[in-house]
Amino acid sequence: MARLPTASQTVGPYFSIGLDWLNTTALASEATQGTRITVEGRITDGDGAPVPDAVVEIWQADANGRYAHPEDKQEKPRDENFRGFGRCPTDKDGVFRFQTVKPGTVPGPGNTLQAPHILVSIGMRGLLKRVVSRIYFEDEAANADDPILNLVEDAGRRKTLIARRHGDTYRWDVKLQGAGETVFFDV
Repeated sequence: MARLPTASQTVGPYFSIGLDWLNTTALASEATQGTRITVEGRITDGDGAPVPDAVVEIWQADANGRYAHPEDKQEKPRDENFRGFGRCPTDKDGVFRFQTVKPGTVPGPGNTLQAPHILVSIGMRGLLKRVVSRIYFEDEAANADDPILNLVEDAGRRKTLIARRHGDTYRWDVKLQGAGETVFFDV
C-alpha cells in the first residue's frame, strides 16, 4: 500500500499510524489502592458532531495525592501499582473511556490544596496545538476552594469542568467550540 503525503495545511492523520502502542485506558491494576472509577465522555465539535479521530491523554495523582513522577517529592506514600498516565483515541462516536482510581488532593499555588482532579490534553486533526483542560468531580466538597477551578469566574463555564457521577462512572463531555464550550487552559 502506498502512502500519500498529508496536505501541508493540516495535522494528521498521524494518531493511528505507529502510535497505537501508546494507548492505555487502564491506569490501575488489581493491586492499586483507592476507589475504582470509570471516566468517560464524548468529544464534539462546534456543530455538535462527534470527533472520531481525537486523542485524549490524562495525567493524575494516585489515591494518596501523589503523582507517578520522580519530581513529585511529597511526603506521601506513592502507589507503585498506579500508572498515572492514560491515552485513548476516540471511537467513531467521539467517545473515550478510562478505568482509573479517584485521585487524592494535591498541593496548589500558595500552600493551598487542589481538589481531586484529572489533567486532560486533547489533540486531533486540524488542531495545531493541543487543548488542555481538567476534570473535577461533582461530589467533591473541596471544589469550592480549589484555586484553579475558581479562576473560572462564570459558574456556567465552570460546570464544563465538572464530571457528573452515575454509579462508579463519571461522565465528562467536551465541546470544542461554540455555546457551552469546555474551558481550556493556556499552558
